[in-house]
Amino acid sequence: MAVYTHGHHDSVLRSHNNRTVDNSAAYLAEHLTAGVHLLDVGAGPGTITADFASRVAHVTATEIDPDALSLSQKLAASRAISNIDFAVEDVHALSFADDTFDVVHAHQVLQHVGDPVQALREMRRVAKPGGIVAARDADYAGFIWFPLLPELDEWLRLYSEAARANGGEPDAGRRLLGWARAAGFADVTATASTWCYATPEERAWWGGMWADRIRQSALARQLTSSGMASDADLQRISDAWRAWAADGDGWYLVPHGEILCRA
Repeated sequence: MAVYTHGHHDSVLRSHNNRTVDNSAAYLAEHLTAGVHLLDVGAGPGTITADFASRVAHVTATEIDPDALSLSQKLAASRAISNIDFAVEDVHALSFADDTFDVVHAHQVLQHVGDPVQALREMRRVAKPGGIVAARDADYAGFIWFPLLPELDEWLRLYSEAARANGGEPDAGRRLLGWARAAGFADVTATASTWCYATPEERAWWGGMWADRIRQSALARQLTSSGMASDADLQRISDAWRAWAADGDGWYLVPHGEILCRA
C-alpha cells in the first residue's frame, strides 16, 4: 500500500465530510437501485457511504485500518443506519468471495494505492458478472485557479512530489481508463466531472480548508520532516490560500476522471 498523503486531521475531514452521491458519484446514480449490494472501498468519513445506504439494499464499507474505518462507523451510528457493515481491507487483496457485489465503488482511492491496476482487478473479482465497478479520482495537474498566485503553484508542486514519494499518483483522473483496460475490463465508460468554487462561501470553505491542511495535516508533517519545505514556506502558502479565498475574483476548478466498468 502507498502511504495516505492527506491523513485524517480535522482540516482534511472538513473537505471529505462535504461529499455526497450528488456531488461525488452522480455518474453512478442510475445504478443505485433498491436491490443492490454495494462495496464502498476506502469509505473515509462515510458521507458518500451513508448516502449509498439510503438508496440501495446493503453497503459494505472498507478502510485500510481500524482507525480510518472508525470514522464511517461513527457516522453510521450517529444516523442510526442499519444496512451498512464494516471491514478492514486492503484493496489489493480483498477478503471477499468472487462475484459478491452488484456494485463496487471507490472515490479518491486509486490515486493513493500502490498498484491501482491490481486494485481494479480485485474490485472486478468481487463484482458479480454483469455488475458495475466504479471509480472517480481527481487529477491535480488539471487544477485551474484564478488569480494566479505563485504560492499556489508551489503548493501544487509540493503536494504532487509528496504524493509520489508516498507511492501514489496525484494525476490519477486521466489514467483511470488505461488502468481499467490494463485490469482486464473490456466494457468501460470513461467520463469526467468537476468541482468548482467561486462564491464567497465556497472560497472561504475551500481556501480556508487548504490554508489549515498545509500547516496542520499529515502532508505538512511530511513536507517539513523530509526537508521538502520549511515552516516558513508552508506559512507563505497558507497565507496565499487565505488571500485567494478573500479575493472577489477567486475561482477554482477541480477536474475528476470517472470510470464505469462492466464486470
